Amino acid sequence: MIPGCFSNSGVDSRSLSRLFGLELMSAMLDEGFRVSFMNNQRQQKPTLTGQRFKTRKRDEKERFDPSQFQESIVQGLNQSGSDLDAVAKFLDSSGAKLDYRRYAESLFDILVAGGMLAPGGTLSEDMICTEFCVFKAQEDMETMQAYAQVFNKLIRRYKYLEKGFEEEIKKLLLFLKGFTESERNKLAMLTGILLANGNISASILSSLFNENVVKEGVSACFAVKLFKSWLSEKDINSVAGSLRKVGMDNRLLELFPANKRSSEHFSKYFNEAGLKELSDFAKNQQSIGARKELQKEIEDQMSRGDTLKDIIAYTREEMKKSNISEQTMVGLIWSSVMSSVEWNKKEELVAEQAIKHLKQYSPLLKAFTSQGFSELTLLLKIQEYCYDNIHFMKAFQKIIVLLYKADVLSEEAILKWYTEAHLPKGKSVFLEQMKTFVEWLKHAEEESESEEEEAD
Repeated sequence: MIPGCFSNSGVDSRSLSRLFGLELMSAMLDEGFRVSFMNNQRQQKPTLTGQRFKTRKRDEKERFDPSQFQESIVQGLNQSGSDLDAVAKFLDSSGAKLDYRRYAESLFDILVAGGMLAPGGTLSEDMICTEFCVFKAQEDMETMQAYAQVFNKLIRRYKYLEKGFEEEIKKLLLFLKGFTESERNKLAMLTGILLANGNISASILSSLFNENVVKEGVSACFAVKLFKSWLSEKDINSVAGSLRKVGMDNRLLELFPANKRSSEHFSKYFNEAGLKELSDFAKNQQSIGARKELQKEIEDQMSRGDTLKDIIAYTREEMKKSNISEQTMVGLIWSSVMSSVEWNKKEELVAEQAIKHLKQYSPLLKAFTSQGFSELTLLLKIQEYCYDNIHFMKAFQKIIVLLYKADVLSEEAILKWYTEAHLPKGKSVFLEQMKTFVEWLKHAEEESESEEEEAD
């Protein structure tokens, strides 16, 4: 202790010691409490043992019991009887009590076949059945339209059933051999109506291409009934659009076994069945497919560097074999020529590139423009191409002049295009580009006529 340090404060050494002692004790107690608190925090919280907790109802898994679900549906259908409005109301109200999502297959099996279907299409013998279903109904369009409305209302009310319903139809088409002829006819009519109404996608038709259904003519016979039903509700354009949307437009020949899979057999079969519209559509699709393959082959020949003489000979042979007109062929060749090169993205360079490329292949185009209609077809194709590919907009006039000089296009065809036969696409731009050249053509034609008159 420093002498005299507290001499004026009135605090003696004993009091000072007591003060320091109390502060030290307080600090020690505080530290001890903190350590004790931290230790207690690290200890695990006590748990109760031997206590049983009750599972919440929503966490309990519902027992899978299709037989109880089937009994409920069959009982409701039997009570509704033949009144399909009552059936629709029963199905609508039952969705709130019965698990349609889980038992969708059972539901649709009963509504179509009257009971659960075993693999192959036979009814399970140990299950109760109902008489009020599609297969037990009358075989006519009016009745099938009424049943289609039942399915339509059900799926609109319970949207989640849509996918399950399509899967059910696909399955039923695979089971066709297990059904009677009458059952197949009813299912075909119903399916055609559902397709027309948009309740199912045309992708379900893939099941008809299964080998087990194709053989013995089951698929083709079923398709006749189906398409007749579909076409009674919609026109061929609507049917064709639905088929194209899912890539079924080029697969219709697969309805027949491999040894009968030809366009001739298809046409004969469906023409005799009264489905000429479908026959013509399939024939047209086959022709389009053949043209696409021909165009691809011409492009490959150009890529390989085959001579123009060989390409022209091959194209003429295919043209004759597939009965393709010159007008169609010149359009196809134009597409092949323009698809066989990667074009520059800069507008100022693409015109020069196009002139150089077309100059090389102008003899190929000339070989298939022996008629005025062919020349006009080519002009329209060029106009359409330049309009659809914006980098070519300013190159149109240069292309036409090149082909005129190469004797691919005549002045008569160009003048006809200019005055009356052009397309609306880019009309003002292209006509303005061609104005000077057309005036030159008219002037040259007038001079030629004057010279002929003087010679006479």
